[in-house]
Amino acid sequence: MIRRISALSLVATLVLTGCGSTGNLTTPGSINNPPPAATPVAVAPSTAIKHTVVIFGENISFDHYFGTYPNAANTGGTTFTAATGTPTNINNYISNPSLLTANPNQNAANLVTASNSIPADPFRLGPEQAGTNDQDHNYGPEQVAFDGGKMDMFPLSVGTADGTTLTTETGAPAIANTTALTMGYYDGNTVTALWNYAQHYAMNDHSFGTTFGASTQGAINLVSGQTNGAVVTLPGAASGVVADGQGGSTLIGDEDPANDVCSSASATVQMTGKNIGDLLNTASVSWGFFEGGFNLGITNVNANGVIASGTGCLVGEATGSRATGAVNIPGNPLKADYIPHHQPFQYYASTANPTHIRPASVAAIGTETGASTANHQYDTLDFNAALAAGNLPAVSFLKAPGYQDGHAGYSDPLDEQTFVVNEINALENSPFWSSTAIIIAYDDSDGWYDHLNNLINGSQTTADAAFCSGTVPSLGGVTTTKPVQGRCGYGPRLPLMVISPWAKKNYVDNTITDQSSVTRFIEDIFLGSTRIGGGSSDTVAGSLMNMFNFTTTAGALPNPNVVLLNATTGAVTSGN
Repeated sequence: MIRRISALSLVATLVLTGCGSTGNLTTPGSINNPPPAATPVAVAPSTAIKHTVVIFGENISFDHYFGTYPNAANTGGTTFTAATGTPTNINNYISNPSLLTANPNQNAANLVTASNSIPADPFRLGPEQAGTNDQDHNYGPEQVAFDGGKMDMFPLSVGTADGTTLTTETGAPAIANTTALTMGYYDGNTVTALWNYAQHYAMNDHSFGTTFGASTQGAINLVSGQTNGAVVTLPGAASGVVADGQGGSTLIGDEDPANDVCSSASATVQMTGKNIGDLLNTASVSWGFFEGGFNLGITNVNANGVIASGTGCLVGEATGSRATGAVNIPGNPLKADYIPHHQPFQYYASTANPTHIRPASVAAIGTETGASTANHQYDTLDFNAALAAGNLPAVSFLKAPGYQDGHAGYSDPLDEQTFVVNEINALENSPFWSSTAIIIAYDDSDGWYDHLNNLINGSQTTADAAFCSGTVPSLGGVTTTKPVQGRCGYGPRLPLMVISPWAKKNYVDNTITDQSSVTRFIEDIFLGSTRIGGGSSDTVAGSLMNMFNFTTTAGALPNPNVVLLNATTGAVTSGN
C-alpha cells in the first residue's frame, strides 16, 4: 500500500508539473533540471519495529545449510539460481574451497581408534536424503570435535552413522553409512526457502551457540543468556550439571524442566535468575512462547482415521505428526509434538505454565501473567489464532511441533520448511507486516560439521577437557559476579536470519553474534536496552542492528517487496 501511494503521489506531481509548465525546460522539476533525490530519513528502531517473532529451529550448523551458498548443484529438488550481486563476503566452502577437497577431517590419524569412522571431506546430501540420523550434540563431545580449534575430529566424536538406510533407499554415497555423515550438507535444492529468504533479506554468517551443548542450553541461552543457576529437582539430572566453582551449578545436560506435566519422571532441573519474559512483564509488554503440542487437549487422527494412541502429552496436534511421522519424509519415526526441554520458560518458576493451562480467550493471548493463567505459554495454534484475530503480541517465540522442527532423527529440512514458510507467509499477509521483524535462529548444531570457532568464555571442568580446558571463565553467575564454570563458549556456528521490510536486502552480515544477541535485540527494541543481569551474556552479545536499514525514503519502507514462498518447494511465488 505504501508503494502504491508513493507511486500515485509521484504521478500526480509529474502531471501537475506538466500542467503548470511555461515551456522553460530548465525550470526546477523539468526534464533537464529534475528535483533533488529524496534524502533517507533515519527512523528509531523502536519506532519501526512493534512486533518481533523469533522462529527457533532445531539442530543445524551453518555449514550444514549454507556451506555452498549461493551455489546449488541443481541436480535434484527445487532449482535455485542466485541473484546477480549476491554478496561474496560469506565464510563457507565457496570462500574456502580447500574445505571441500582437503578438509581437516581428512586426518586419518585422529580417526583410527573409532569404529566406522573414516576420513572425510564435506559432501552433498540431496532432498532425497533429507531424513537422516541424529548426530551427537552434547556439551563435551562437541568440544572433542573442535580439538583445540583444529576442527578435525567430527567423525570421531560426534558423527553417527546411518546404517545402510541412506544408500539403499535414497542412493546416497557410501560415506553416509559411516560416522562421516556429520560432514554432510544441504544446498538450495533442499533448503530452498532459507536460501530464498537470504536472497531477499539479511543473513549473519558469524553467529554461534552461546555455549556448547544441546537443545536445553540453546533454548535457555536464547531467553536468559545464562545456563548458570541450575537446581536439580529429580536426582536423575545430577549428571547434567557441573559445579560452578562458586557454590552453585551450571546446566550442561539436556534435562527436562521441573514441574511440567510432560517432563521426565526421573530427571528434571529448575533454573533460577531472570529471563527476558520477566523483563517484558515488568514493562507490561505483551509476549508469548508458542510451542507445537502445548495444548494437551487435542487428539490426533492418523491416515486411517484412527485416533492415535496416548493422551495428553503424547498426543500430536496435526495429522502427520505423532500419528504418522513427518509428512515429507514418511520414514521418519513418530515423535510427540511437544518436547519439554525445548520450552525454556518452563524452567523458571516465574514464567512456567506447568499444567499447560489454556488461554482465557484469543484476545488474552500474550497478556496473561500468573500461576492461575496461561502465563505467556501457548501452543503454536494459539499464535495463528491470535494473528488471524489481529492480536499479535509484541514479542513471540515460535517452536514448531516435533515433526516440523528440523531435528534430524525425527524431522527433516523439508518438514521444517513447510512450518517456517507457512508462518512467514501468514505474517507477511497480515496488517502487522510493516512493523514486524522475524528472526530465524537455532538451538544447537546437532553435531553437524562447521569449520568456524570463536572462544570468548572459558571453563575448567572435566567436561571441558578437549577445547576449553585451561581457559579461564570471565562471565559471572546468577548469584555472583565472580566467574563461574560450565559456560564454555561460543559453541558451534549456527544459521541466523532476519526477515522484515526493515531488513537489508540480499545482505550478509559478518558481525559476531550468539543466541543471546536475540535477547539483546528484544531488550533494545522494547525495553530501552535494559539488561537481564546476573551474569547474562546479553551484556557482551553482538548486535543484530547491522542486519537492518532503519531509514525511509519519501516515506517508503527500505525493503518493501512482500516475498511469498511455496511451503512445499520453497520457491518464490510472488514478490521478486
